[in-house]
Amino acid sequence: MNLGTEAKSERIDIRTTTSVKRVLQEAAAAKSKTVTEFMLDVALTEAAAVLAEQRLLQLDDAAWAAFQAALDAPTKPKPRLEALLCETSVFE
Repeated sequence: MNLGTEAKSERIDIRTTTSVKRVLQEAAAAKSKTVTEFMLDVALTEAAAVLAEQRLLQLDDAAWAAFQAALDAPTKPKPRLEALLCETSVFE
C-alpha cells in the first residue's frame, strides 16, 4: 500500500505545549517540511519499527542453535490430539 497517494480524509488532533510546538516547527523547517509532514514521517517511521519488532525474531548464536535443535527434533506422539483428529467433526 502506498500511503502517499491515498486521499487524505482523516484528521489526527493533538494538544501540546508551546515549547514542544516550537521544537517541532524548528525540526520541520530544518527538513524543509511542514509540521504535519514532519510529524507523519517520524510517526510512520516509528510505527514501521514497532511493527517490525512484532514480526522479526532475532536470536543470538546460542538461542538460534537451540531454536534450530527444537525444529529439527523428532515429534512426540500426542495420543489425545490423534484421537481428537479421528473424531467426526461437529460440522459433519
